[in-house]
Amino acid sequence: MTAPVQAKLGPQEKDLLIKQIPALKGKKILIIGDVGLDEYVMGQVRRISPEAPVPVLEVDGEDKRLGLAANVAQNVASLGGIPMMVSVVGDDTGASLLKELSEKNGVSWEYMIVDKARPTTRKTRVMTGHHHLVRVDYELKKYLSEETEKNLLAMVQKHVAAADCVIIEDYAKGVISRNVVAKVSEICKAAGKKLMVDPHRNNPGSFYLGVDLIKPNYDEAVVLTGLDFDDLKGNPNKVVEVGRALQKITGAKEVVLTRGKDGMTIFSGDQITEVPTYAQKVFDVTGAGDTVIAALALGLVSGLSLVHSCMLANNAAGVVVGKVGCVPCEIPELIEYINEVH
Repeated sequence: MTAPVQAKLGPQEKDLLIKQIPALKGKKILIIGDVGLDEYVMGQVRRISPEAPVPVLEVDGEDKRLGLAANVAQNVASLGGIPMMVSVVGDDTGASLLKELSEKNGVSWEYMIVDKARPTTRKTRVMTGHHHLVRVDYELKKYLSEETEKNLLAMVQKHVAAADCVIIEDYAKGVISRNVVAKVSEICKAAGKKLMVDPHRNNPGSFYLGVDLIKPNYDEAVVLTGLDFDDLKGNPNKVVEVGRALQKITGAKEVVLTRGKDGMTIFSGDQITEVPTYAQKVFDVTGAGDTVIAALALGLVSGLSLVHSCMLANNAAGVVVGKVGCVPCEIPELIEYINEVH
């Protein structure tokens, strides 16, 4: 079994990454996946309601952010790339709010498909300080109608030539079906474009057959491979076994396994490389995976190796875990962060 190689972020690598950042500018990443609106209602709780034993929130602020795959798109934009966001929304308030927010954050609405029979996914979090009181979800978790799926694939086919690479961002809300993965894989192969996937644990690994690169976290990877957590528990080679199994099941040459505080393990053909994490303070991991895939894709299409692209992505993730909620990584923050990493 090939032993993993440890990658280090020394002065040379830092210099390489910082010099590469301008090359991300203008790279087009076509993203296919579920989009949603993240809403935050924030305030103070000082009393219990006389009507029912529930806290009364006195609202002092509201915030709306791009969620799900739209967060990947805004991360591509904030890092200098051009996101081509292909997704499905309803004909409702959620869609109007999402459109306004997308355009404000550099995410074009021109690739969006409207299906009047589906609501736009919205997640409203009611919070006091960092505590969630309740979350309200507006969504329909079922696969697209045949007609809407056909429109989605036609949109991908029409614009794939202009893209530098393609990401499938699966949040299991229904936009990504096995047929969509298979057809997008065919479209990408014919167009000579790299296809990356951020998978969902609801699906077996074989669901993603045909992709070039898959980026799960360790727990997702175990579920995707059908291996048993308990069997793996005492196994010192568990990460390698899971990564290899995933390569086999999905046919993906490259697997990027994100492991939180343990960094990333990268499988590329027979080679295994470990990249440490650079997160200095972890405040909120929401959206970190979205930042990772956006930075990884931009790194690869700008000419960085897979290992260096993962280093770039790890630094970008280090920036966003120091913030609350789904927020993109901005270039000045990224440069400062790379410089500060020890």
